[in-house]
Amino acid sequence: MTNLRSACLVLVSLMLRSTAMPADADGQTTASAPDAALAHARALLRSTPLIDGHNDLPWEIRRAKDHPFDVAAYDLRQPTPKHTDLARLETGQVGAQFWSIYVDGEMKDSGYARVQLEEFDIARRMIARYPDRLAPAFTADDIERAFKRHRVGSLLGMEGGHAIENSLGVLRSYYALGARYMTLTHNVTLDWADAALDSARHGGLTEFGKEVVREMNRLGMLVDLSHVSPGTMSDALDVTESPVIFSHSSARALVDHPRNVPDSILARLPKNGGVVMVTFVPSFVSNEFKQWEASGDSTLKQLHAKPDSADARREWEDWKAAHPAPAATLAQVADHIEHIRQVAGVDHVGIGSDFDGVDYTPVGLEDVSKFPELFAELIRRGWSDVDLKKLAGQNLLRALRQAEATAARLQREREPSTKTIAQLDGGKTTS
Repeated sequence: MTNLRSACLVLVSLMLRSTAMPADADGQTTASAPDAALAHARALLRSTPLIDGHNDLPWEIRRAKDHPFDVAAYDLRQPTPKHTDLARLETGQVGAQFWSIYVDGEMKDSGYARVQLEEFDIARRMIARYPDRLAPAFTADDIERAFKRHRVGSLLGMEGGHAIENSLGVLRSYYALGARYMTLTHNVTLDWADAALDSARHGGLTEFGKEVVREMNRLGMLVDLSHVSPGTMSDALDVTESPVIFSHSSARALVDHPRNVPDSILARLPKNGGVVMVTFVPSFVSNEFKQWEASGDSTLKQLHAKPDSADARREWEDWKAAHPAPAATLAQVADHIEHIRQVAGVDHVGIGSDFDGVDYTPVGLEDVSKFPELFAELIRRGWSDVDLKKLAGQNLLRALRQAEATAARLQREREPSTKTIAQLDGGKTTS
């Protein structure tokens, strides 16, 4: 666990769990007995949509080993290699999903736009292939309509502003194709925004970056601040007229990872109305896993310098065998949720798993079937149904509705922006 408080919470959770389960004649709890908290969680998720902020399944389909790009071959009616298929979505009671439209920011190719459009194509074909289980969604009302029809409302979220290639016209085109959020950066600092995992060249957003945020507000596209630097977070909060989201980030006070959200930013969310959708990425929720990952990265860097790649691969396998990954846990994810509730307030926290975008998952949150177990843990910690419904999806629905209302107003007040990065930032034209 990350601290003494977390350990105490887990102990209390285990005590409550044991008292909720009937005992046999010898006083031992029966493993097969129903879990009252889990039953409670399942009932709650039947009444309110669980909205997950980030799932990388379209990219996983793109790079599938046997049939890359083939939506039909990657059959979601069958068990799939990683974290997501239709049966597990149903078990996990997922009510709506932002499917990530991801493009590698370090790609050296024919340009980002082609790959981005291919990702839209994969995601849209995937949604259309299962009309009895998935439903396209573009608005908060669409999510609620899909939930009433027992479909997973399926929205698209762009991961990485490099894909607009410094063009507001391209941004508008992606919105027209269905993108309802855009992560301002991925892992690479752009001409107009600093990334969390790269150098801070601008101190946050440039003037063009601020114009991107303003145009996203006018469109009704949620500004996603996962992956950006604290300076970019702060600048975006200064500029935006709509709530922001963090589609898949956790609390930096618990795990000091650059991808997590500092308390200083959490404290600004009540005024903005934004939502941090807590992620399950092990290195973001567990200090032990973060340290293990850093050690592995250092070892890999040394091995990459070796002239013999076969020797390097063998040494890497030996290192992994000698240093097994420590387990991140569901309880640690719950700790991050509770910390964000404590600092930002219960109206500003949600769920953003990052399933199909990671190789490791926390124990207890192995795939999309496990969401109810997280809610059961919070029930054992004393969360009310009112607060659990906000976490599940009501906070995101409220933020999306506010963004839609702001967009309707701004579209009455101003035309689409034709400003360029050359005009605003002095001559830069490409990422």
